[in-house]
Amino acid sequence: MVTAMFRFYEELNDFLAPGRRKREFVCPCARAATTKHMIEALGVPHTEVELVLVNGESVGFDRLLQEGDRVAVYPKYESLDITSLLRVRDHPLRVTRFVADVHLGGLARLLRMAGFDTLYETQCSDEEIAAISAHEDRIALTRDHALLMRREITHGCYVRALKPSSQLREIVDRLDLIGSMRPFTLCLHCNAPLHGIDKSRLKLLLPAGVLARYDRFSTCKVCRRVFWEGAHWERMRALLEGVTGNNLGDVNPKGYPDSS
Repeated sequence: MVTAMFRFYEELNDFLAPGRRKREFVCPCARAATTKHMIEALGVPHTEVELVLVNGESVGFDRLLQEGDRVAVYPKYESLDITSLLRVRDHPLRVTRFVADVHLGGLARLLRMAGFDTLYETQCSDEEIAAISAHEDRIALTRDHALLMRREITHGCYVRALKPSSQLREIVDRLDLIGSMRPFTLCLHCNAPLHGIDKSRLKLLLPAGVLARYDRFSTCKVCRRVFWEGAHWERMRALLEGVTGNNLGDVNPKGYPDSS
């Protein structure tokens, strides 16, 4: 048995027992315990951690703890570039893609609306979500911190907000996604790319009033739904503008998404 001193910063304190939040505390560790083992034993999912310092030195999750070590654990930095210090993951993800757990269906739809490839199935188990995250290099989104402690998950986010719109803002802010948004390019229902379609091909599919009022339409080749820039599209654009703080202007070259 060895003894080490721990200090967790910012939102990581949410996972700790109340008496250990925002302060240093001493904790006994097994003689072969790694930083990852102890961080998760204290309740913090490894996917929430961006930087671990042991005695002031950046280390990986496999660092064995020794008697008297001082361990500082940090979440993702929003305004400071610490790329050169990072040791806890082998590589960043090249493409931002998600898999959401069964409790985040609303968030999954909003992420698709913003243009982010997001898998979501109501019957998906934790084991399946972890496997998808690992095999497809997807960020796992969940409100179950135990899911994020699964060994195979290397990239994940614990979602704190309860409402889907607030959850979207949280994820966009945390992962700095504004510059990566491609609004209205994916189907909300099946996550497939949308394709423009000439309205002359829709005469038998849509009411004459819709065809008379709108000029731009798009369709999903998977579910065959047709979309246009109606009132629902306006509401969703307003939601995205509220999240980003920017006027999106003419974000929709394809037309989306009131649907037939």
